[in-house]
Amino acid sequence: MIKGEILNVIYHNAENGFTILLLNTKDGEITATGKFPLLGIGEVVELEGEFKFNSKYGEQFVASSIKIEKPTSLIAMINYLSSGLISGVGTITASNIVNTFKEQTFDVIENQPEKLASIRGISIKKAGDIALAYKDIKKMQESVMFLQQYDISINMAVKIYNKYKARTQEVLNQNPYQLIEDIDGIGFKTADTIAGKLGISKDSEFRLRAGLVYTLSQIAELKGSTIAKKQELVSATLSLLDLPQSEEELDSVLVNLQISGLIKKVDFEDEDAFIMTKFYSMENYIAQKLKLLSNEQADLHLDFDREISDFELSSNIKLHENQIEAIKAGVSNGVAIITGGPGTGKTTIVKAILRMFKNVNLKAILMAPTGRASKRLEEQTGEAASTIHRALEMQGKGDGMFARNEHNPLDCDAIIVDEVSMIDDFVAFNLLKAINRGTRLILVGDKDQLPSVGAGNVLADLIGSGIFTTVYLTQIFRQSETSQIITNAHKINIGEMPNLQEKSNDFFYSSTCEPEEVKDEIVELVTTRIPRFLGVSPNDVQVIAPMKAGVSGVDNLNIALQEAINPKGLNQAQIVHGKRTFRVGDKVMQIKNNYDQEWVKFEHGIIVRGLGVFNGDIGFIEEINEQSQSMIVVFEDGRRANFTIVDLDNLTHAYAITIHKSQGSEFSVVIIPILGGNPMLFNRNLLYTAVTRAKNMVVLIGKQNNIYKMIKNEYIQKRYTLLKTFLQTQDNLFI
Repeated sequence: MIKGEILNVIYHNAENGFTILLLNTKDGEITATGKFPLLGIGEVVELEGEFKFNSKYGEQFVASSIKIEKPTSLIAMINYLSSGLISGVGTITASNIVNTFKEQTFDVIENQPEKLASIRGISIKKAGDIALAYKDIKKMQESVMFLQQYDISINMAVKIYNKYKARTQEVLNQNPYQLIEDIDGIGFKTADTIAGKLGISKDSEFRLRAGLVYTLSQIAELKGSTIAKKQELVSATLSLLDLPQSEEELDSVLVNLQISGLIKKVDFEDEDAFIMTKFYSMENYIAQKLKLLSNEQADLHLDFDREISDFELSSNIKLHENQIEAIKAGVSNGVAIITGGPGTGKTTIVKAILRMFKNVNLKAILMAPTGRASKRLEEQTGEAASTIHRALEMQGKGDGMFARNEHNPLDCDAIIVDEVSMIDDFVAFNLLKAINRGTRLILVGDKDQLPSVGAGNVLADLIGSGIFTTVYLTQIFRQSETSQIITNAHKINIGEMPNLQEKSNDFFYSSTCEPEEVKDEIVELVTTRIPRFLGVSPNDVQVIAPMKAGVSGVDNLNIALQEAINPKGLNQAQIVHGKRTFRVGDKVMQIKNNYDQEWVKFEHGIIVRGLGVFNGDIGFIEEINEQSQSMIVVFEDGRRANFTIVDLDNLTHAYAITIHKSQGSEFSVVIIPILGGNPMLFNRNLLYTAVTRAKNMVVLIGKQNNIYKMIKNEYIQKRYTLLKTFLQTQDNLFI
């Protein structure tokens, strides 16, 4: 612990509170850093934390908590008032105030501000402005210190205050569970701890309501289900709350939540079930809008046979009847679904559809859920493509998140969306809102890939409903005699073992199975063997693993790979954040959607600015500012974004990533360690998704028996949604 008077506020980030202070302590001048409320020169602070050595700036005290005291000496008071915190008060005015009121200065400002008007140069209005500014600063500081007593970090305390401002203490005292809904990063346990310290009883309705809503949201977030059957919901909630209540005792709370409009009760598979109202509305809208689009297509008057013949001639290919069927479905229907695995000709089909639309002067837009997927779609078709978020012109959080909506729809006649298996309810809902009636919608994807990370089961529900024209691509085209990636992917998908012993240039197997040996082999493959064999950079080799934990899990592999690929250089800038050390040159990945993250990129010589960095986006750290604890990350599509310390919780290393995070991506080389694990996770679906991420090479590492078990395990966690039900029933809501 250190205590001292603030001599200078060297740096303060108003957005996240990161501050660098110069303190006068009994041990001399000390530089201290931390996430603090607004502070002024002359204030006395008491900091908890520890000294750390910064290679560029020397020894600094890194604070984890703060106590703030008013300046006591007259000189300190003058320094505080003239520090710039209070607009319009400079050194002369501050000196006049303090010389007039002495030790009573702050009492006068707070309680009798009209007295300030007796000083030359201070009007009644200015006196009121000074008092208001002082009270605002004091309220912020008090709120942050109030929050700290509940073991909330300064970082989170500043975040909470920025949300509630002067109402911070009032909100927490009334209902601390409100934090769960309003503050990113605060879950039920944190809010529950605060509630306990505030004396809120374990069986209070506030707590029961929060527990039910949190459980329902967790089922959506972790399982992808938008519906929870009553028994599952109640059981999970009581376990969370650690209460002995019976189901009947939660019934009244469930009724109140329905009355408040937060949830809806539905009959699902002949059982009572509950769904968040937002998901109910989204799925109903998705169903009704898709049915509307499906029924409103206009005849294009195409000579289809001639169009096919012309395309074959110009492309120098012969289309399979399965491909022709898919092309016809795409151009002839209001909504069409084209699904197939790797190498089944999806790109060729999209090219043909685009050509036919151009021939009848229809404007088509290409899009995909992720930056990597949209970039690949653009490269494969030779036509412009974008992410769905960018096509919808995302502009931050809130009701106006997207500029494109039902009032400002997309300007096009047709939309082709690739990698549809990745689309969740939220994305589908917002996309459909921006589509004009009469627009054709072609959905392309692989039904056997992992489902979306977000809640919903969009592609599976659309196919399962049976009401849209769906073409299944089964014929494999994209392969050569020496290539085994696609052949083995399809073997895995139908439950057969891949050819692990056959000599190949693109599919390799290693029987190494001890975790430490697997880790060491992966490091050697990434840094030496594969780059030498293929002439690529280690950053072109992507490790994708089923799990984060364990010796050969993602977290541990990232540490080992970082040290091998990007060790600490003599003058290399770095930031230590929690358990992670970020360095210039590191490969990193965003792990949570941030709709407000600003970015800039150059396109065709023009500077483009926008918002949004998304879960799964991969980039490299280009620059680090150790003093401000910020960094510039350049993502693979050219977006450059500034990450402050408050953003770093959502950034991780990406030398190794989970298979789930690899969805929608294609990598030159993929290494997949398979060491066995929970059967609910280690299934055929997961291995198939992993193998299909590779473009030029796959390396499988592990026991053959574990690979065999994974392929034979067809378990897929069932997702419960209402979308299929809405699709198969009469319209009961529309827009």
